Amino acid sequence: MNKTVVNNTIAFVKEQLKNAEGGHDWFHIERVYKNSLTIAKTETCNIEVVALGALLHDIADSKFHNGDEQIGPKTARDFLKSQLVSDEVIEHVVKIIENISFKGGKVKQAFSSKELDVVQDADRLDAIGAIGIARAFNYGGFKNRGMYNPEIAPNLEMTKEEYKNSTAPTINHFYEKLLLLKNKMNTQTGKQIAEKRHQFMELYLEQFYKEWEGDL
Repeated sequence: MNKTVVNNTIAFVKEQLKNAEGGHDWFHIERVYKNSLTIAKTETCNIEVVALGALLHDIADSKFHNGDEQIGPKTARDFLKSQLVSDEVIEHVVKIIENISFKGGKVKQAFSSKELDVVQDADRLDAIGAIGIARAFNYGGFKNRGMYNPEIAPNLEMTKEEYKNSTAPTINHFYEKLLLLKNKMNTQTGKQIAEKRHQFMELYLEQFYKEWEGDL
């Protein structure tokens, strides 16, 4: 793995995301990067693709760019070309960026690779557990969404567009995405870590509903 390219990528991502929403900032990228390297140790994969895919996976998240799903891949491609990264690696990293996101329960992934498996697991791990809960409510506040509304039921049959445009309360997001991720992990290491974080979310929701109902 070319350390210079990795260090340049880290500097680039930090600069690009310096004003990002707290759940999708540099620290999110750093956690995904570190978790990706940990998971990769237990898999047979190209570590350069994993590292660059992890660092660039949210370089221009469509949620913050009017739903534009092309700006992230283009930004990553242009940057990697400037670093003289091989075309093969660039194309693989771009495929990771294009396919990593959860787009609703009905959407089928169009590309697969061991490297995507690793980075996707690392990204999904950051969406569950204690940090996942914090990120969900941080984003909900950023979008001025309610925490919970008993009259608005979770929608488990959303299309990609419905998922992208949802304005439902944050608690609904647990059922529409977060609690589904445990069974969508790709690697054995990812599955083991996800199990613990999933249990923590279930405990959290149990406590949340008790407090909501005034159970002191």
